[in-house]
Amino acid sequence: MSRIGKLPVIIPSGVNVDIKPDVITVNGAKGSLSQFTMPGIKVSQKDDKLIVERDNDDRVLRSKHGLMRSLLNNLVTGVSQGFSKKLEINGVGYRVNLQGQILKLSVGLSHDVTYNIPAGINISVEQNVITVSGIDKQQVGQVAAEIRAIKKPEPYKGKGIKYENEVIIRKSGKSGKEK
Repeated sequence: MSRIGKLPVIIPSGVNVDIKPDVITVNGAKGSLSQFTMPGIKVSQKDDKLIVERDNDDRVLRSKHGLMRSLLNNLVTGVSQGFSKKLEINGVGYRVNLQGQILKLSVGLSHDVTYNIPAGINISVEQNVITVSGIDKQQVGQVAAEIRAIKKPEPYKGKGIKYENEVIIRKSGKSGKEK
């Protein structure tokens, strides 16, 4: 039995779950999300909990069991609380501006980089910290990764865009001595 898959997903108050044979829709205060059901995986609602079960102990179904439970948990958490990731910009002269639905980054390249913010994602900027937030965990992570990829942190001075808690392992430089 999957350790993650056998845990029930607790549905908080204010969240409605609609289970159909091919899709599960979750509605909450922040919005609505849906997820297709995987073949061989059954989802049922008992009181304020979602129970995920599988048909048999086939290897493929065992791997999908925990995945389906995690996806449903992300849907419930997203429509009730939402998700956010923070990015820090480090570097002399590195700036970021938010102009409507366009994020304008000046990160040491020969030109300013513009990033179009997709629908369903909110971005706020405070000094050198970019906060990416939304209800879809996968989309929030993807947008944060795309912004980070514009200028990844380099190991010598640590300049670039990094996640808030990311640790950059530093290199000593040409001389090989520690500074």
